[in-house]
Amino acid sequence: MALAEGLRAISITDHDSIEGTKQIDPGRVPEGLLFLTGVEISAAPPPGYPLSGSLHILGYGFDPGDPALSRPLQQLQAARSDRNPQILQRLQRIGIDLRREDIAAAAPGGQLGRPHIARALVQKGHARSIDDAFDRFLGSGKPAYVDKYRIPAEEAVAALRAAGGVAVLAHPFLIEGLDEAGLLRLAADLKALGLQGIEVYYPGHSSAQVKSSLSMAARFGMLVTGGTDFHGDLTPEIQLGRGAGDLFVPFCVYEALVAALPAR
Repeated sequence: MALAEGLRAISITDHDSIEGTKQIDPGRVPEGLLFLTGVEISAAPPPGYPLSGSLHILGYGFDPGDPALSRPLQQLQAARSDRNPQILQRLQRIGIDLRREDIAAAAPGGQLGRPHIARALVQKGHARSIDDAFDRFLGSGKPAYVDKYRIPAEEAVAALRAAGGVAVLAHPFLIEGLDEAGLLRLAADLKALGLQGIEVYYPGHSSAQVKSSLSMAARFGMLVTGGTDFHGDLTPEIQLGRGAGDLFVPFCVYEALVAALPAR
């Protein structure tokens, strides 16, 4: 698919899991396409930031076999597994009979999460769309919402760097509860913890927010990255490499990212 879209480089950044990355044999990546290991970690904000949700910390170019990273990811996966039954119990309480087997087929062998529960709600006729399922049932403050465990941002950044990777703040303008001044303060604090980059090119960022993100990265001397947040048919409006159709991540972003990786 990446080749068909004319992409030159790709990374798989699953949430709190590197199983997708591990399935890629570097020796079998097609000629003309470059591949970087990746992950997106659900992290708790540093002290002093009473945010309602997670910070998402992207990691690129790490050694997928390094225990420094596998240990915190195992914690997050265990927490996710514990969370799903609680969500299903809350759905039961409001009269929606959804079972684990209804969602298991959505991610065979992979991590199950709220998007897969949302898809099952659509398939069972309880919601009109994935977004509708989140808006009415699964989003923060909704009847079936269950908060999740997050590792501290400092630990997420340290684990990624210990595994030989680069740590990047994902889609900063999707962080709820911060104005632009707050984002600047957060970026400075995260850089002090070892953060190396900011995701600038992202489907949910407006052109003004892209410009602000570029300015933020330049101000703190951080790398610029980009990604489509492609989730397959869970988000059919988002295309691999193109987002909603107007996203473009320059190849120089990949080159700078690789140049920042420690020598192995």
